[in-house]
Amino acid sequence: MSGAPAPDTPAPHGSWLHRHSELGVGVLLFVLGVLVLTDALGMDVEITQRGPVGPRTVPVVVGTGLLVVAVLLSLDVLRGGRGEAEGGEDIDLSEPSDWRTVLLLAGVFLGNAVLIGPLGFPVSGALLFWGSAYALGSRHPDRDPLIAAGLSLGTYFLFNNLLGVPLPGGPLMGVI
Repeated sequence: MSGAPAPDTPAPHGSWLHRHSELGVGVLLFVLGVLVLTDALGMDVEITQRGPVGPRTVPVVVGTGLLVVAVLLSLDVLRGGRGEAEGGEDIDLSEPSDWRTVLLLAGVFLGNAVLIGPLGFPVSGALLFWGSAYALGSRHPDRDPLIAAGLSLGTYFLFNNLLGVPLPGGPLMGVI
């Protein structure tokens, strides 16, 4: 005897679920598709608001796409298909996660969300860009704030003036 279970021995309790765990992604995509379609088809659209395409078109296409992908993924998993494990191109998967960087970036994004109203996008965006550069490892204290300010002002002018997407200017509204 080699120690292997006999062919008529039942498989361990969680083995089918473990082998088909990707069905969870299929179920999630299916539920998301149903929610998107339900919301899209429940929209009140007046005929005068409609253009040639209408406001329901994109949500219906996205919801239908989610349902199709969910069904195809589930069929593939049930037929024995498995997703490949992440190869991690240039990432050493044996190393632990760098939670310091993740938490710094989360703090920078939350700070931007809180400060964008009172300070405006040019100032909060500069803090966002500088904080992100710092969190990701840049250590050039003389040039990082200047680059962050340039990126923030450039983004502000691009969205506000060229694309017509109003961003809050904050106290600098009269100056810029």
